[in-house]
Amino acid sequence: MKKYIKAFFKEIVPIIIGILVALYINNWNENKKDEKYINQILSSMKKELKESNQDIKEKIPQQKTLIDTLYFYKNNDKISIFDVMMKVNGIQIPKIRISSWKAISNSKIELLEYNRISDWANIEEQKEIMLSKTQSLMNFLYTNIKDTSIDKKELIMLMMQDIIVSEKDLQEQIEGIIKD
Repeated sequence: MKKYIKAFFKEIVPIIIGILVALYINNWNENKKDEKYINQILSSMKKELKESNQDIKEKIPQQKTLIDTLYFYKNNDKISIFDVMMKVNGIQIPKIRISSWKAISNSKIELLEYNRISDWANIEEQKEIMLSKTQSLMNFLYTNIKDTSIDKKELIMLMMQDIIVSEKDLQEQIEGIIKD
């Protein structure tokens, strides 16, 4: 009986050790792949944020020009909202790039630290808020494009100011992540 038990262990122990070694190597290999993926995605995310930040920096002065032009022509009932838009080349809204965030949030989000997830989720939320405000502005503009009234021009100025505030909040969040 002892002979069979010894033989059993002599055959089974090397198999178990082989399986454990193979599992260890497989886990090590998977961790390396995940680490490489995270490094690539974080690099891509930072690049997108830098581009978005630059776009915000370029668009805010253009938006302020629109506000100033509306202010200048607000009392002129011969100049319509359309005329003002033509003078400033329309509404300029920055592009907020978060493709890499969306890619990882739909696949391997568990590989990121909570703080990074929270920061990126906040940026996505701010982007959605800004897009909502922009959509409201565009809907208002399209329905009032030929209007020349002071009230409507002032409302557009107010809506643009609100969008700029959202962009500046977004820019602060972006710059906080870029510095890390």
